[in-house]
Amino acid sequence: MFDSTPDPDMPAAATARPKPRPLQQSPEFARALMACGQDPLMLGGMLVLHRRLPAGLRLAMVNRADLRDPAPLMAALREHGLGRTPLILSPDAPAPHLARLGAVLLVTPAYAALWDLTRDPDQRRAALHQKWRNRLKHGEAQILRLTRQNLPHDVRHWLFQADAKQQSARGYRSWPIGLTLAYARENKGQAKLFQAFEGKDPVAAILILSHGSTATYHIAHTTRRGKQLSAHTLLLWEAASWLATKGICQLDLGLINTEDAAGLARFKLGTGARLHRLGGTWGLWPPLGRLLRPLALLDRRLMAG
Repeated sequence: MFDSTPDPDMPAAATARPKPRPLQQSPEFARALMACGQDPLMLGGMLVLHRRLPAGLRLAMVNRADLRDPAPLMAALREHGLGRTPLILSPDAPAPHLARLGAVLLVTPAYAALWDLTRDPDQRRAALHQKWRNRLKHGEAQILRLTRQNLPHDVRHWLFQADAKQQSARGYRSWPIGLTLAYARENKGQAKLFQAFEGKDPVAAILILSHGSTATYHIAHTTRRGKQLSAHTLLLWEAASWLATKGICQLDLGLINTEDAAGLARFKLGTGARLHRLGGTWGLWPPLGRLLRPLALLDRRLMAG
């Protein structure tokens, strides 16, 4: 349904369908970070961020990693001189066994919405919630022009401006624009901007970042008129359908927040996406691991209760 705007195909690697990997653990994300002057490490098969705090203390962070077995990561940290460095660990799945290392749970697990794109279009459409399907039909009945292109290198693009206002109004923070542009620049063809126009006026836009066989719903905005036209629903459906033809097997729709963003949560889950429980956020200082282990186990029991 997209118009004929010239647009390079997705990289061929996307069709190989390796195991889905979160954006925060992807080589594409690492390239973007390096382009912005950071120095991420790949240790034990995991992407590790590290920084030096004002007091000179180093801190390492591992986000959305598979920590079912943390031993390879801990060994790799020791080999690279980070064995005594405080760690912030945010596993991609529940990892209560981290308490046995002395890790303390700092933030309880959240949920993400993961949309399976491997099913055929009829199956995906049948899996839509009824209200979502009705909004899609409404959007399909409108006179909207949909476009797809690589993200322009333009900090003044209307989507960035609208997203900045939305972040300020809702009190949250996303990536710096420079990091998003670096991702697009360092990973050619893997930052796709999908837009819906009524005449010449943009009414909805979605920026999707692809990484391997997976993609992530990164930034989106719909105008008041776009909501009236169900433009966001139509645009996401068509974007997901296009991604599926390019070998993308899963679209990560991001975190689900039913308290502060209930409407957005319903929108994401209306696609038929499954809820995926993350592992929370843990703090671990290896030299104090044995001393903190009783506290960590107690903290784990209190959190579970």
